[in-house]
Amino acid sequence: MSLKSIGAKIFAKTAVSRINKWANNPVETQQKVFKSLLKEAKNTHFGKDHGFDTINSYSDFAKQVPMRDYEALRNYVDRVVAGEEDILWPGKPLYFAKTSGTTSGAKYIPLTKASMPSHIQAARNAILCYVHETGKADFVNGKMIFLQGSPEMVEKNGIQLGRLSGIVAHYVPSYLQKNRLPSLKTNCIADWETKVDAIVEETKNEDMTVISGIPSWVQMYFERLRASTGKDVGDLFKNFNLFIYGGVNFEPYRAKFEALIGRKVPSIELYPASEGFFAFQDKQDEKGMLLQLNSGIFYEFIEASTFFDADAKRLTIGEVEKDVNYVMIISSNAGLWGYNIGDTVQFTSTSPYRVIVSGRIKHFISAFGEHVIGKEVEQAMNEVMQQFNFSISEFTVAPQILPKQGELPHHEWLVEFETAPENLQKVTDVLDVLMQQQNSYYKDLIEGKVLQQLKIKPLVKDSFQAYMKSQGKLGGQNKIPRLANDRKIADALLKIQH
Repeated sequence: MSLKSIGAKIFAKTAVSRINKWANNPVETQQKVFKSLLKEAKNTHFGKDHGFDTINSYSDFAKQVPMRDYEALRNYVDRVVAGEEDILWPGKPLYFAKTSGTTSGAKYIPLTKASMPSHIQAARNAILCYVHETGKADFVNGKMIFLQGSPEMVEKNGIQLGRLSGIVAHYVPSYLQKNRLPSLKTNCIADWETKVDAIVEETKNEDMTVISGIPSWVQMYFERLRASTGKDVGDLFKNFNLFIYGGVNFEPYRAKFEALIGRKVPSIELYPASEGFFAFQDKQDEKGMLLQLNSGIFYEFIEASTFFDADAKRLTIGEVEKDVNYVMIISSNAGLWGYNIGDTVQFTSTSPYRVIVSGRIKHFISAFGEHVIGKEVEQAMNEVMQQFNFSISEFTVAPQILPKQGELPHHEWLVEFETAPENLQKVTDVLDVLMQQQNSYYKDLIEGKVLQQLKIKPLVKDSFQAYMKSQGKLGGQNKIPRLANDRKIADALLKIQH
């Protein structure tokens, strides 16, 4: 065992001990974060506008600080972008993480001197928890690849602007720099397909032990590795023993990954976002990711079923329950206050608090009152793939409100198969039953003859890549929405078939 491996195990033991202290005292930990945030920001423009110096309890905060999305907070953010100080958080941010908003255009999310360390520490702690639990640390001696956006940045009124993954790339610890791929030159390539080909050339003869990225884009990397070398990824990289991912549910990709690799590889799930690093998988045999309660983020939750009600109740960590779909609201040391990040989560455990991402509050289908969410379609797809032994590259779901004459409306599942099922109609039948079992509203609509059974539309190979390329969103941290309440994506995908 190398000195680096021994050091990793010692470091891991210390890190896990620190994590356990706050994870075992969740309410107290969040209360400390809450008080600290208000104290630090009371003299900012936002703090003065919302009377932070008069807030003595959480109920005061909930009354004085309304829940906001980016558009509602934009008048403050625009002032920060313009170079003003002390607007949302003391001073100026270190960076802006630029993201693509679906309704707001480009969004500029501040990263401050106070918030930046949590992004790095959470990613590090995820790996250290794995080392401590499994005793495996030899991977630190091999090469590691992080498929991410370009680390190149531009300056905007004295503040560095870039993609989150590119910003984080500048914070890779020095002891990992020699092990890290791809090279800076390759990482800065703008065109994703060109970049992946360059990464293949740089890595195919290396001893890759850790590979990280969003599953859809790592899959593309694996496919090109196999095309270039004629070997399974697991044969090419014999010491590849850890896959780290985030951004989407891995289950729909698992069968395809195992086929490309040629064996199973342990994995760690992360929940990073520009707005904060919220959770990571701390146990290999536990469902869900440990919510980061001690990272300068104060969490609130609103039941998704009541979210659009005028009197929707905001809950704190001690009030949440397992298996309920919540919209997650954050206030943070990046200067986001009562901020709706758009994600919905469910708690898989409340001792400690672990979550799964169940979808997006804007990404659902409720064209007929069914309110189908991402978790439901992903779980149904995963179960039917296992039952009928087929695999997919990608899928999305949309409502068909205007079907052919004589047909009832329905949900259309647009699926790019990797290995197609033998009997598509049987798959369709079972998939529809699984959806009815999960969603009682959907079941009522089917039984009431308001909707007919869902339909599966097979797509030609690389349809989703072609769509993402047409939107200028190929690669990086970009993700296909798993479902939508309209047909914009569905109709664009269908045009690609001709």
